Amino acid sequence: MSKKNTGLDFLEDPDALENKLEDVGDFFDQNRNIVLGVVGGIVLLLVAFFGYRAYVGSQDETAQVELFPSIYKVESDSLKQALNGDGRTPGLLAVADNYGSTDAGNLANFYAGLGLLKQGKYDEAIDHLKNFSSSDLLVQARAYALIGDAYMEKKSFDEAADQYRKAADYKSNKFFTPGYLMKLAIAYEQAKQNDKAVSAYNEIIEKYAQSAEAVSARKYKSVLEAAVGES
Repeated sequence: MSKKNTGLDFLEDPDALENKLEDVGDFFDQNRNIVLGVVGGIVLLLVAFFGYRAYVGSQDETAQVELFPSIYKVESDSLKQALNGDGRTPGLLAVADNYGSTDAGNLANFYAGLGLLKQGKYDEAIDHLKNFSSSDLLVQARAYALIGDAYMEKKSFDEAADQYRKAADYKSNKFFTPGYLMKLAIAYEQAKQNDKAVSAYNEIIEKYAQSAEAVSARKYKSVLEAAVGES
């Protein structure tokens, strides 16, 4: 019985293997520049990747050293020094700009946004907070809510509601979500979207009945429904 050709004869036949090697050698000679270019490109990509990882790691250590004094100043309301530096440390804005690809630079965007919001610089605050991202249970939702606060100050109530909705939906929990839903309901009221405001109040009452916000939600819902009924 004849053996079926599987295309792998060279694994069993030394002559076939020699012919395969000659074919490979001919191909390499004819396409030397292409092959070397592809291999060189792969090597460069690997070097660039691992080099970038090492660079970011060293940059992150530097950024952390420069970041934390400014965080302390934000928390103590020394906002100008926190944002712009005090001569010894560069400040949050510089850390965010210079080390944006690092974890510390990312966190600097959060605190810069918070500081700018306290200063009433709402558009700049929004930009920095939108440049921040985290998988953390608390901080990312807090960033969405702060963006919502900035939009509320700008009287952009629809945009504020969108951000509060994101905050409420992000890893919902009984500790912080009711507060975000309360802000959401108020934003809807300001936007004259009363049905959505009532829905937000109901969400607090039904899902977070034991929260402090549930008491206020019942009250504000009743007042809103009475006002809508009279209009």
